[in-house]
Amino acid sequence: MYFNSLEMTETGEIQKKSLLSRIWPFGKKKEKPKKSKGKEWLDSIVFAVFAATFIRWLAVEAFTIPTPSMESSLLVGDFLFVSKLHYGPRTPKTPLQLPLTHQKIWGTDIPSYLTWVQLPQFRLPGFSSVKRNDVVVFNYPTEMYYPVDLKTNYIKRCVAVAGDTLEVRKGDVFVNGSRSEFPEKAEIQYTHYIVTERVINKRKFWEWNISEFNRDQNGYYIQTTQETADLIASAKFIKGVQKITMPEGRADIRVYPFDPSLDWNQDNYGPMVIPQEGTSWKVDRDFVYRYGTIIKDYEGHDDVILGEDYISIEGQRISEYTFEQDYYFMMGDNRHNSLDSRFWGFVPEDHIVGKALLIWNSIDYQKPALRFSRIFNLIE
Repeated sequence: MYFNSLEMTETGEIQKKSLLSRIWPFGKKKEKPKKSKGKEWLDSIVFAVFAATFIRWLAVEAFTIPTPSMESSLLVGDFLFVSKLHYGPRTPKTPLQLPLTHQKIWGTDIPSYLTWVQLPQFRLPGFSSVKRNDVVVFNYPTEMYYPVDLKTNYIKRCVAVAGDTLEVRKGDVFVNGSRSEFPEKAEIQYTHYIVTERVINKRKFWEWNISEFNRDQNGYYIQTTQETADLIASAKFIKGVQKITMPEGRADIRVYPFDPSLDWNQDNYGPMVIPQEGTSWKVDRDFVYRYGTIIKDYEGHDDVILGEDYISIEGQRISEYTFEQDYYFMMGDNRHNSLDSRFWGFVPEDHIVGKALLIWNSIDYQKPALRFSRIFNLIE
């Protein structure tokens, strides 16, 4: 049986209390001390950082476009949302890192991470795989001085997936023998030369959505789509517009796989087979030149020696090699102003970050002004 009593509080309020609670202190509930404003702000900041870090790792991350390699599909100043869920998020490899940083502490050259602990990296299940024509964010493969998850983020279009045979003929991409068809919104650019005796005002180039141009005594070199080139050619003061591509048979020592026996260049490339997980290939000179470096750098072997026509793994020469993961061939839509797989090779599957989904904001820094027509556009 409980007996209730009344007690006057310090504020003069009448408070009913149980007699039992007065004589039995062990059952008395202690009131939590009230948090200070500073502690409340700190808790809110910690929670916000944790939530943002978790969402950034698991679901969606924001990126911006700093270079014109994807023009006109994506412009410098576009802000994107990139989905991690499509291909599956990767578990962290470098856990000792300041939250919401990548390589450096904001505004400094101080590394934002420590490599004391390096964890095995896995990919959680996604609901899609990388497909041809996907616009993909990935870690720049040849940046070997950073851990995989901290290499610089690049964005390009995937033009060939594992198992495909890729070829570029006079600038056009062919996959498995067929000419590639790109999405309607994908605006592929090439170098064109405008033949004209007139000086063209900068604002006219802006009207044509051309951000960069170089003039000589007979005209201008520009990067633009074929549709825009045809529009420019119809102007009365233009004598002609010519698409510029490198001729077949002229070797470019800058292009991958840097084989002196090949006469490849950025506009005439391949055929090249994209490595696929589980496929086995005979090791010979051609194989070493085309695929030796990716075996050494990306396949997880500790001791790899590349000879002229042989590969040695952990002290043993191999006659056949089976790939450990899938690879992809990435190209920028601005074909003559893009550092891509034609120049540094394949993108390993474990370097894939996510799929570009949406432009959520866009700023033209040249004018400057917001590009309202691009906001909330889906990326194709």
